[in-house]
Amino acid sequence: MLDLGSETLVITHDAMAQGVHFHDNPDKCDMADVAFKLVATNLSDLAAKGAEPVGVLLGYSLGGDDARFLHGLHEALEQFGAPLLGGDTISISGARSFGLTAIGRATHTPVPSRSGAAAGDQLFITGCVGAAMLGFEGESEHARAFNRPQPRLAEGRALAPIVSAMMDVSDGLLIDAFRLASASQCSIALDTGAVPVADEARRDDCMRWGDDYELLFTLPANCTPPIEVIRIGQVEPAGFAPLFVDGTPIVNSDGLGYQHA
Repeated sequence: MLDLGSETLVITHDAMAQGVHFHDNPDKCDMADVAFKLVATNLSDLAAKGAEPVGVLLGYSLGGDDARFLHGLHEALEQFGAPLLGGDTISISGARSFGLTAIGRATHTPVPSRSGAAAGDQLFITGCVGAAMLGFEGESEHARAFNRPQPRLAEGRALAPIVSAMMDVSDGLLIDAFRLASASQCSIALDTGAVPVADEARRDDCMRWGDDYELLFTLPANCTPPIEVIRIGQVEPAGFAPLFVDGTPIVNSDGLGYQHA
């Protein structure tokens, strides 16, 4: 974050690499979806700060499907109101990668962070988890959830003035709840039965897989959410475990979700 007079800019950068974030085989991957997702995942970080997009900077590696990438890029930037401010292009041999920097303007100060949750707060999520997992596995009705996630920008702006802590769910609900609790130096008691999932039979997988880009946040107990959300737990005083899943203490994050190397 960068304070400029009375304004606070929120700046984030994320990248997508061939063979890691999208398919090695271009015949199995629409580059329009790759471009859209690159924008959406960055804007989700802005949503978690209650920021509205100012624009983006793109680092682009040239290839044979540039027209499809540019089509998806245009769709995303138009939908989310985030103009392309500049960037750079390169020629590359081998696997391709793309980087995007998103710049946003905070709509409320202090800007929400993941470190403000306090004992007595309630834990909420803005929507369902697990749909992206099912889309990745080939279920056509959930393909869009994986290929074209929707950052919760409006929800983030509505919540920013009242949340005590907030982050987006990108690596899995369980691991991100663990991270929020650790950053806030508290414990979170998660009620998994209250979590909205895309597949009830695979509830545990849905909470670990990630790529959902919902907002996970805490509110003081006497505060009413201004939008439709789902209460999934509560914040307790710091104990020997950051996370309690249906009463079971979780003392480390191994296996809870996606871990960046």
